[in-house]
Amino acid sequence: MIRAINHYNLRSEFKMMEILKNFYIEVVGLEMGTRPPFKSNGFWLNAGKKDVLHLSETKKNDENPVNIKNTFDHMAFTAVDKDKYIKILKEREIEFYLRSVPEIGTEQIFFKDPAGNGIELIFCNK
Repeated sequence: MIRAINHYNLRSEFKMMEILKNFYIEVVGLEMGTRPPFKSNGFWLNAGKKDVLHLSETKKNDENPVNIKNTFDHMAFTAVDKDKYIKILKEREIEFYLRSVPEIGTEQIFFKDPAGNGIELIFCNK
């Protein structure tokens, strides 16, 4: 039985992995976590005390299927201080859009990371 999402992993070349690490810390607000000493390069980023994003270096023989356009759309984070995020995104000239879902009492910000992965920040109105 599944109880929760544990983490998600983004795999890229090392240069992009560094860019993503900085983006998710400086823009999204994750924090550097502790990663076990695996043989490969990578980072674990935390939301609070929980590692939620793993960044891993692409393996030498990694190839993605060419017949699939894309299956990953976005990862959503529960967040606070919507105005702070809007300010950060505007200052960095990161395109975003807002959406309100009054039926469930949330507001959302959608944007993309430097690799094109979607990010959703969810703010509760309660």
